[in-house]
Amino acid sequence: MANFAQTLRDLRSSRKLTQTRIAELLQVSPRVYSRWETGAVTPHFDTIVRIAELLDVSLDDFAGRKESQAPPKIRNHELHRLYRKVDLLSDEDQKALLVVLDSLVKRSSMNRVMAE
Repeated sequence: MANFAQTLRDLRSSRKLTQTRIAELLQVSPRVYSRWETGAVTPHFDTIVRIAELLDVSLDDFAGRKESQAPPKIRNHELHRLYRKVDLLSDEDQKALLVVLDSLVKRSSMNRVMAE
């Protein structure tokens, strides 16, 4: 994985995430994460899988083997358009959005349970 460090750095940067934030999401120290981006060390495969899931890329995409041609996961076009812009939000705004979305999903689930 000669390009692993550069790919990791590029993917993180394109999503406007800081090294500290992604380290937090992966539950590793920022120092460990920084060493992955500098190429000093390479994480274990299971960690690479977690990174790919976090950054929403396939392992093939992550390894630079092919371009992703998967259809959007969100079928509502307006939601999908906004979803693609979420990465441009600051970490603080993304956290706030997670709280709002989580609340809406829980409310919807509760309404379904109550309707049964």
